[in-house]
Order: sequence, then structure tokens, then C-alpha cells
Amino acid sequence: MDFFISAAHASGGGASPISSILMLVGFVAIFYFMLIRPQQKRAKEHKNLLSDLAKGDEVTLAGGMLGRVTKVTDEFLVLEIAQDVSIKVQKAAVTAVLPKGTLKAVDAE
Repeated sequence: MDFFISAAHASGGGASPISSILMLVGFVAIFYFMLIRPQQKRAKEHKNLLSDLAKGDEVTLAGGMLGRVTKVTDEFLVLEIAQDVSIKVQKAAVTAVLPKGTLKAVDAE
């Protein structure tokens, strides 16, 4: 069975403890910069987007619905999705604030 694993590695005498610790620190750093940090940045941007919502903003929801904000409370928004048609949605459902006039351009199509 020596042809699968060399005798030096089988006895456990190859790697030093410092190199193992450095490799572990390297993996943690990679996970932090590739996964955790970007997610925290997106969450912070979304929180700022929700806190800056105001009456008259045009927004899109997670389900793809578009509307104009007519009322803002702590947890909910009232959106006008058509003339004289309003719905109440959670703030967290807002994915993006659209440029002014977007809804008029969509209606014209």
C-alpha cells in the first residue's frame, strides 16, 4: 500500500503546526472578503434605501410590481399602482427606487 501514500506523509511528519494555522487563517480571510463582507455591504445599502423612501418616490417591489409611494410609515408603504388603486406593502419588499418619470414611460408603452 505504499504506492498510495508515501511513508513520510503516512507517519504524519510532513506539515508544521504553523503552516496549518496560516492555511486556516487564509481560508477565513477568503470567506470574509468573498462572502461575508459583500453581503453586509448589500444589507447596509438596502437599509439606507428603505430609510430614504419618501412620498412621491417610484419603486419596484420584489415581485416585480411598480408603484408610486403615497404614504410611508415605520414598517409599511402605501403604493399607488394605478389611478385610484392603492396597496399596502412592507418596506422590506422594495428592491429599488426608480428614476422620476419611469412609471409614465412604462404606461406609454
